[in-house]
Amino acid sequence: MKAIVLGAQGQLGRELVQALGPRLAWAGGRAELDVLESGAVRELFERVHPDVVFNATAWNAVDLAETRFAEALAVNAAAPGQLAQAAGAVGARLVHVSTDYVFDGRAGRPYVESDPPGPLSFYGVSKLAGEHAVRAVGREHLIVRTSAVLGVGGSSAKGGSFVERMLARARQGQPLRVVVDQTFAPTFATDLAAALLALAEGGAEGLVHVANAGQCTWHELTVTALRLAGLGTEVAEIQAGDLGVPARRPAFSVLRSERAASLGLAPLRDWREGLPQLIARMGTP
Repeated sequence: MKAIVLGAQGQLGRELVQALGPRLAWAGGRAELDVLESGAVRELFERVHPDVVFNATAWNAVDLAETRFAEALAVNAAAPGQLAQAAGAVGARLVHVSTDYVFDGRAGRPYVESDPPGPLSFYGVSKLAGEHAVRAVGREHLIVRTSAVLGVGGSSAKGGSFVERMLARARQGQPLRVVVDQTFAPTFATDLAAALLALAEGGAEGLVHVANAGQCTWHELTVTALRLAGLGTEVAEIQAGDLGVPARRPAFSVLRSERAASLGLAPLRDWREGLPQLIARMGTP
């Protein structure tokens, strides 16, 4: 397999690059390739001629998307469609990463691939539009929905991944207030990257959900991470409505798969098993 990784500087992209090893033919971020420039995308794909293109790019500023919807749509919807077209033209399969935020969270149980989506935020709308854009091209593709990706060196604009931000604030003595009424399945970038590679190598197509086993709230995740890091900082419980943020999030967006077994994908470990490893990789500043 010869692969391209787009969004290679993000936490998932970096893990994909590392996991691919000699199978990696090209990797880059925005500085190396603007995914909105269809001509540049086509030129790269024609030159490299990959078997698989992993799209780990996204406009993931959930709240900003409520007002900067044109930018969110461009990156999350228009670009994936162009990537699918360009990949198909050279005989490559596009592996596109989507989100649990395409659901409204009202089911009260884990969502599977056959559940109808109903996003609450414009970010979710834009990601769902991206799924439709990829399908509409009619070429080989795999859409993978995942949840709350956690890795080392998350978005610099956000100050790192959620766990990184919570640990940094605790070490700086800042008060922590974290929501208790949003439940999801934390997914580690290392595990997600390995799953994407396994699916790609197995020729998987269509839509599949990939997330670590188990579920928790943001508050539970924070408390657990602080304990593992040896920090005794108190974490106040708040409701999502108290945050005053523009975008609505689903109250329950745990993902499970009804397709993974048939695709030969083993269940991902429980998030409680992966969190100590993530904390260790982050180290102590």
